[in-house]
Amino acid sequence: QVRLAESGGGLVQPGDSLRLSCLVSGHTFTSEHLGWFRHVIGREREFLARISWNDDKTYYAASVQGRFTISRDNAKNTVYLQMNSLKPEDTAIYYCTATERYTGNFYYWGPGTQVTVSS
Repeated sequence: QVRLAESGGGLVQPGDSLRLSCLVSGHTFTSEHLGWFRHVIGREREFLARISWNDDKTYYAASVQGRFTISRDNAKNTVYLQMNSLKPEDTAIYYCTATERYTGNFYYWGPGTQVTVSS
């Protein structure tokens, strides 16, 4: 059973940085992708970034390009999201997700971690 668990969220001021972590268990990835989304009540879930498990290919949403960086540590079964120059509009619940092996679609989700950016 694939399990994802986010951590690292919290309350920060505008301009601060945070690094979110996503611990993966119950599965050994090969060619799958992992990613990060965020959600605010009343808005659609927003894609942020994705990374391949077997290479260094990454893709970012335009809204976070240059500020957020997705990375991984395969030995630790962990995916990270480094967030710099945080803005109040970055406030959301951040979710880690992984693709299903046969379809390639994001299928597995963590419970989320809250990020609040406020002065």
